[in-house]
Amino acid sequence: MVIVNFNAGDDLLASVESALASTVETEVVVVDNASTDGSLAALAERFKDRSGVRIIRHDANLGFARASNAGIALARGEHVLLLNPDCRVPPGTLAAVREALDARPDAGMAGCLIQNPDGSEQAGCRRRLPTPGRAFVRAFGLSRFNVGGSERFSDFVLAGQPLPDGPTEVEAISGAFMMVRRGALDRVGLLDEGYFLHCEDLDWCQRFRQAGFAILFVPGATAVHVKGRSSRDRPVRVLWHMHRGMVRFYGKFFRDQYSLPFMWLVFLGVWLRFAALASWALLRRALPRAA
Repeated sequence: MVIVNFNAGDDLLASVESALASTVETEVVVVDNASTDGSLAALAERFKDRSGVRIIRHDANLGFARASNAGIALARGEHVLLLNPDCRVPPGTLAAVREALDARPDAGMAGCLIQNPDGSEQAGCRRRLPTPGRAFVRAFGLSRFNVGGSERFSDFVLAGQPLPDGPTEVEAISGAFMMVRRGALDRVGLLDEGYFLHCEDLDWCQRFRQAGFAILFVPGATAVHVKGRSSRDRPVRVLWHMHRGMVRFYGKFFRDQYSLPFMWLVFLGVWLRFAALASWALLRRALPRAA
């Protein structure tokens, strides 16, 4: 298991504790991207006598993809799990997801039902691939015209739909909880380090599918994702990397599938969205001081 930490605070300790309480033997590799909140020191102290916890310390924030790849290089075992530091897993979750993977030789990756702290389903844990066309539909609310399951007006978010009875194939899962089979990983390769934060999980899902591997969603296994602890203090920077990742993802996989004018419209929409969200984030931070 690989956990990338950047100022995750007490959530990091809770995440590692939950992983070590799993019903299957688990090795945890924590990769720290130069945290300054004392979370890594607290982790080292708490687990100093536990042989199952290994730590990689970076002198700078290298981003999620580079840090994850460093952890994957050190991890051992037939299955590798990427877990966010603000994600907690019940004891039986890892065993259930691993069992689902092992039952499908064609599957290379699997995720679980990720829940918000209030128990609701988190949007990204099962989804269709957010192609430029689907992103356009979602941005303008065109999915309300999706009568009879038409692909033309389909959204990419599956959260809120009835849960399947068992493990089912999806196009993409969340990077907060991604278990991959080592043999598939060796064929597909590591995460694309051209992404700093966000969209590297979608990129990986697309590459796994292009290599012929199925991606599974396992509804009977759960995890709770607090979400956003590491990004609260720098929302604009996080938004920048998120939208930059979108542009890279769309350009990498869909440039040849859509007309050039449409792609430029998509890129323009991405940056307009960034400008709107960044402005709102700055305004929210300024309001308390003005009051």
